[in-house]
Amino acid sequence: MKKFLVLITLFIGFTAFSQDPFLQKDYDNYEIRADALTETYNAELALTSKQELLFKKKIEEFLPRYDDIRKSHEGREKLNRILSLGEEESAEMRNILTKPQFDLYVKLKERIQPLGKVDN
Repeated sequence: MKKFLVLITLFIGFTAFSQDPFLQKDYDNYEIRADALTETYNAELALTSKQELLFKKKIEEFLPRYDDIRKSHEGREKLNRILSLGEEESAEMRNILTKPQFDLYVKLKERIQPLGKVDN
């Protein structure tokens, strides 16, 4: 009986701390955004299931970095950093997509994920 109570106590303790909704809020937001972007690209690129999973994970990796730049920089510096990060993202997508898919991805990216503009 004592072992049973210890096991139940441990189980409840782990369960209570394993999924803190406050800590997952940002992750869920990025996951939802990555899903939407992946769906949009997939409609044009016809990704395989493996490509779709890798593509989504890569987008999830880059979304927080884009948001950090948007929050912490202004003007041309912000635009230059976003451009640089976009080039890095595209280079990594080259490893996921076929050549024809990648060429189409580059064209679609300008429309689906625009850089923004700088007000002078």
